[in-house]
Amino acid sequence: MFLVLLGAPGAGKGTQAAMISRKLGLAHIASGDLFRQAVEKGTKLGQSVKAYMDKGALVPDEVTIQLISERLNEPDCKTGCVFDGFPRTIEQAKALDKMLTSRKEAIDKAVYIEVPEEELLKRLSGRWICRQCQVPYHELTSPPKVPRKCDRCGGELYQRSDDAVETVKERLKVYFAQTAPVLDYYKTMDKLIAVNGKLGIEDVAEAIIDVLKPKSVRAG
Repeated sequence: MFLVLLGAPGAGKGTQAAMISRKLGLAHIASGDLFRQAVEKGTKLGQSVKAYMDKGALVPDEVTIQLISERLNEPDCKTGCVFDGFPRTIEQAKALDKMLTSRKEAIDKAVYIEVPEEELLKRLSGRWICRQCQVPYHELTSPPKVPRKCDRCGGELYQRSDDAVETVKERLKVYFAQTAPVLDYYKTMDKLIAVNGKLGIEDVAEAIIDVLKPKSVRAG
């Protein structure tokens, strides 16, 4: 089974993709993780990715597609995967179709996690991360016991440059302008399913699993 999870930054794609991949035994391909790994390696490609991320802009299609293609060729993706944060443009969606067609596979469903823009801004601009152990916190929903200090290891909490308020606004603007058409792409293919992203984490996961049940039963 090959699934695409769609939703604006802050919609909870990463959390849901991780849960669904575990429940269905599928690989989890997160474009954000691939981007950060490329940046950490400090390669020329990674430096290019960082420049775009710092501005809140989308990484160019050709770079993103290259990273996804390499990841898709790894052994754990043979039986399927959950795409998290990809595709974000029509060009990426078409490129993904070509990748899968070459394997005689296709996207089964595209799940759109709907969350109002004002809620997204609130979620994203309040995120903080521990520099040492990478545990995430949120000023409103999961604040640390001591401001700017990690409960687990005592490390310093910092806000990623792409989580600053102005950058978040730009990220959302870019998303709705460039990614929204992808929804129409999958809707035309009769593969788009929408779920309410304002529900609790478990409720959202349950809603997604429910729409996938017929396919997951057949796959099992």
